[in-house]
Amino acid sequence: MATNFPTFKPSDSALLLVDHQVGTMKLIRNLPLERVTANTLALAKTAKVFGLPTVLTSSQETLFQGPLLPELAALLPTEYAARVKRAGIVNAWDDPNFAAAVKATGRKNLILAGVTTDVCVVFPAISAVRAGYNVQVVLDAGGSPYELSEDTSRWRMQAEGVVLTATNTLMAELAQDWSTPQGEQLKGVLFGEVLPPVQ
Repeated sequence: MATNFPTFKPSDSALLLVDHQVGTMKLIRNLPLERVTANTLALAKTAKVFGLPTVLTSSQETLFQGPLLPELAALLPTEYAARVKRAGIVNAWDDPNFAAAVKATGRKNLILAGVTTDVCVVFPAISAVRAGYNVQVVLDAGGSPYELSEDTSRWRMQAEGVVLTATNTLMAELAQDWSTPQGEQLKGVLFGEVLPPVQ
């Protein structure tokens, strides 16, 4: 892994959410589904707080995968309307519309989360690194059907230079200072959605 991996800042980062579809989400078994959903929405809210360019993509919405989470449509209506609807291409990066949408953000630091890690995330994450982007994959805003397939995907991504992270870590990296107006907004998201309530 490269030792000069940059700190991600709101000014140079974009968010990519891949296949957070109501049917596909049910394939996750390594993490609680409600936690993955909450983390995904926290990323979307983080993007809104900082004005991060955001690209949404889905695959075969009319089949078992279903539509993207309705909460994403409510939070990011413009991005939802512009989502890249893939006809069946597994590696989103191989869809020219998706690659063009990412390029159009003008950002070289990509925050990527998706479902499932072992099919829908591993390939575009690696492809983006090979295309010259810095990529962080937010592991707890996605998941896989099996621990083994999740683990092997993580190893494969790390071997290619993808940095693995978690939702709260990524939010803190972007915020840098909780006392700023954006930091204050993120604290509300962090404590309200990412962290479980105190029992």
